[in-house]
Amino acid sequence: MHVRCIIVDDSRRFTDAARLLLEREGLVVVGTASNGSDAIDLVDALSPDLVLLDIDLGEESGFDVAKKLGSYHAGPSAAERPEIILVSMHDEEDFADLIEASPVAGFLAKSDLSGDAIRDLLRRNARSE
Repeated sequence: MHVRCIIVDDSRRFTDAARLLLEREGLVVVGTASNGSDAIDLVDALSPDLVLLDIDLGEESGFDVAKKLGSYHAGPSAAERPEIILVSMHDEEDFADLIEASPVAGFLAKSDLSGDAIRDLLRRNARSE
């Protein structure tokens, strides 16, 4: 599965490390952003398949950014919207209700981030639709 993605995180250290890891594992990282506004601009300009979105973007909530991406980048069909996977240093259980209510494909802990974990989550999400 060929996946083009954008990484949205306010930590340059994390985006650099995640980019190296994911590119080694077969994903194509087409851009990085540190805030919601830049993320929306990149999605519009680059039409990625996937947005990896940190839940905690400093003063911004990743949940708010996910909602904006889901509604702002609507396009003519839902098929044109990128999938969104939330990432965090925190446990999924800390945000379970918010994750369930958000327009995302799922959640990955930053410590579990890998190309295989992303592809598995995207496959599971496609089957459940």
